[in-house]
Amino acid sequence: MFAKCPQPGLVKTRLAPPLLPEEAAELYRCMLCDIMAKVTLLPEVERYLFYEEGSDAREYFTEHAPGMTCFPQQGKDLGERMADAFHTVFAMGHQAVVVIGSDSPDLPIFFLSDAFDLLENGESEAVFGPSEDGGYYLVGMTQLYSQLFNDVPWSSDRVLSESMKRAEDIGITVSLLPIWHDVDIAADLERVELRDKENGAPLTREFAEKWLKEGNG
Repeated sequence: MFAKCPQPGLVKTRLAPPLLPEEAAELYRCMLCDIMAKVTLLPEVERYLFYEEGSDAREYFTEHAPGMTCFPQQGKDLGERMADAFHTVFAMGHQAVVVIGSDSPDLPIFFLSDAFDLLENGESEAVFGPSEDGGYYLVGMTQLYSQLFNDVPWSSDRVLSESMKRAEDIGITVSLLPIWHDVDIAADLERVELRDKENGAPLTREFAEKWLKEGNG
């Protein structure tokens, strides 16, 4: 899992405004807690958290990520940081590794289990979870294919398409999970899925409902 320390002004900046920086940080904390709780439900999966370095980040995740082995992210851009994370975890002897972020707290848990199934049953060498904005909320591999992260236009709507081209260039089999969404802008707090009581994201749902009840959105 990739994560940041929930500090005002450093997380969910596209939501502030209309949220205050402190509100955006609290929303991110809720999302982070929800997704960390969700991944504990996956059976026979070792959990690792790679945090973006910054003030108090190591101390925060040491305290708030119980049961997860934590590492600082290493690399100049997102591609290098993910490649380093894959390298680190594969070096521990794992045969299938999946990376997710914290922007999709309402992600159905069976999407995660399906990703592992596709990798472990030999059906795919890589798997992506496409997001609505042209990126992806999940990437998994059976070994490190660092080429998937080379020269990708991060934070653009071409992230997934360019990554798929890299996979085609090196000749590996790829599977796609269902499309899902991130929580990036204020309108995302009104999504039906995010407010579903069965979505496994109770803290995020409570934040969204309170914010909308106060006349926002």
